[in-house]
Amino acid sequence: MSLVLHGAPASPFVRKVRVALIEKGIPYELVPVVPFPPANATPEFRRMSPLGKIPALSDGDFGISDSSVICAYLERIHPAPPLYPSDPKDYARALWFEEFADSRLVEAIAPAFFQRVVRKLIFKQEPDEELVRKALGEALPPALDYLEGQLEGVEWLVGGRFTIADIAVASLLQQLRHAGAPVDAARWPRVAAWSEQVLSRPSFKGCIAEETQALAGLR
Repeated sequence: MSLVLHGAPASPFVRKVRVALIEKGIPYELVPVVPFPPANATPEFRRMSPLGKIPALSDGDFGISDSSVICAYLERIHPAPPLYPSDPKDYARALWFEEFADSRLVEAIAPAFFQRVVRKLIFKQEPDEELVRKALGEALPPALDYLEGQLEGVEWLVGGRFTIADIAVASLLQQLRHAGAPVDAARWPRVAAWSEQVLSRPSFKGCIAEETQALAGLR
C-alpha cells in the first residue's frame, strides 16, 4: 500500500513532505484536507492530527502528523537517498534550519500568504495590506539577512549537499512567490539565487505548478 498524505497542496508544510517523498522516489497519494473550519476535518484526520494541523501521513494502519515528524519517519523507512546528514554537527544544523523555517520564517511570511492568498482567494475578502506591509517590511528582513550570511561561499545550507534544510527553508520562501512578493535579489542576492536553484528542482517544480494552477482557478 502506498503512503497517503493528507493536506492542502499550497501549504508549505505539505509541500515540504511532498518534495521529500518525490526526492526519495516514494509513491504516495495526496488527499486534500483543509482543516478550517475544524468541522471540515474527518474523524480519520483528527485521529492522525489531534492538533488539527496539516499535513498528516497514513501508512497502512499507522498515522502521524507534523511535517518534521513525517520527514524524519520517511528517512527511517526509506533512507536512500538521505535527506539528513550523517555527520552529527551537520545533522544538528539541518534540524536547526528546519526549525528556523517552521518557526521564524512562518512568523514572517504567513501573514502575507494568508492575507493575499487565503483571505483573498478562499474567503473572498479584501486583504489587510497593513499586516502584509508590517510582516514583509519588519519581520522578514532580519530572517533573510540571517540566511544571506549563512549562504556566503556555499551552494547548499548544510554539508555541501541538498538536505532537509534546503527543502524546509525554500518551501517557506515559495509562499512569498504565491503572495506576489518574491525575495528581493538586489538586497539578498545569495538567498534569491539559492532559492531559485532549490525551487527549480523537479521535485519542487511539479508541486508548485499544481499549486499555481489551482490558485489561478480561484482568482
